This record gives sequence, C-alpha cells and structure tokens, in this order.
Amino acid sequence: MLMMNIKSTLISLLRCNFLRREDGAVAIEAVIIMPILFWTYLSMYSIFDTFRMYNINQKAAYTIGDAISRETFPIDDNYLTGAQDLFEYLARSQGKTAIRVSSVRFDGEDDRFYIHWSKERGWMVPLTDADMVNMTNRLPILADNEHLVLVETWSRYDPPFRTGLENRQIRNLVFTAPRYAPWVCWVECDP
Repeated sequence: MLMMNIKSTLISLLRCNFLRREDGAVAIEAVIIMPILFWTYLSMYSIFDTFRMYNINQKAAYTIGDAISRETFPIDDNYLTGAQDLFEYLARSQGKTAIRVSSVRFDGEDDRFYIHWSKERGWMVPLTDADMVNMTNRLPILADNEHLVLVETWSRYDPPFRTGLENRQIRNLVFTAPRYAPWVCWVECDP
C-alpha cells in the first residue's frame, strides 16, 4: 500500500512539471553545495601541499648528496648528524626524518654493487651487500670498480587537512658520483 502511494505521488509530481519549476530558495541550495565546495577546496589545497612537500624533500636530498659527493676528506659522525640537521631544515620537517648515506662500489666481474660503507641517522638501518641485490635495478650502469654515493632520505608527512589523504612517508634515493676523489671515505678510509 505504501509503495502504491509513493508511486502515485511521484507520477503526480512528474505530471505537474516538478522538474521544470524554477522557483526555490538560494539559501537551501547554498546549504547543500557549500560543504561540498569547502571540502573540494581543502582537498585541492592538501593535494597541492603534498606535491610541494615531495618536491622540497627531493631537492633537499639532492643537496645533501651533492655536498657529500664533493668531500675529499673522510666524513664522520658529526658530519652525518649535521647532514641530517640540514635535511630537516631544508625539508621543513623537524624531528621526523631519517637519512642513510652509503658508499657503494660496482664490481664488473660479478656484475653487482658492494657496500664500501653505510651509515644512518634516524630509524633506518645501514645497508648490507644483500640489500644491494634488490637495489641494482634503480642504480646506473657503472665501470668496473667505480664508486657512488647513495643518499636515502625519509620524511614523515602529515597533510594539513583530513580530506581523505593519509599520513605518509616521503622517501628519496639520490645517487651521485664522487666529484674530486675516487670515493668518499668514512673516518677509517679503506679502499
């Protein structure tokens, strides 16, 4: 019975040109549309801010990689702590970052990379030779016994508004050839 009443009401509304009527109140339309517009604006701002932070983090990682690749003297714990502090400053994410710097060597005979040394700051662990097997497809082809400086950075990112974007971790991998020396040394320089 109820279904019949609803059906007859809908048919009567359609007959009286309900869909073609233009009278109404703008306030009611605004109440319906404004939350959707507001959410859309906040979502666009959050998405733009996410891409901006990815870009800032990538530029900061390249800066750290370039600075380390220019070193001719061995670097130490203080240098690496300063590099992380610089990354946090450049990436604008105080206290929410990790950095791992590694010197790797390509062995042409084995056709694989080996770790010369690897050090970290933050929540990551140093790289091992076993880890390098999985990273080979992301590194360039090198000549035999050529070295690279790998700088990996992680930064936690929290979107400014809760519009559906979740908290995420921005990760960068930057590799740079040493500029002025055959390899970058850690405190104990052992080729």
